[in-house]
Amino acid sequence: MQHLIVFSGSGPILIVHTHPAMSDEGLIKKLEAKGLTKFILFELDGAQLRETYGHRYEMVINDLLPANDLRVLDYDGHRVLNHFDFAKLKTQKPFFHG
Repeated sequence: MQHLIVFSGSGPILIVHTHPAMSDEGLIKKLEAKGLTKFILFELDGAQLRETYGHRYEMVINDLLPANDLRVLDYDGHRVLNHFDFAKLKTQKPFFHG
């Protein structure tokens, strides 16, 4: 399971997925099907998300299929940005698409 922040033209969202990698073609196709054709992905720490989102996080991951699945944890861009520090993101290698 991987936890990602997705930066796109409509603002940041948080997703949880069970694809092999954030560059996986199946994951990219699912994001494109949701209208996200140009985006930047950064991996996040699942423990931090669990602490921040609590019960909501547990509900989302319990609904996640073991392979090749995706769930949106938070689509409120303002809230997403308030929960994460850009300094921590710059230590991650992003994935660019589009």
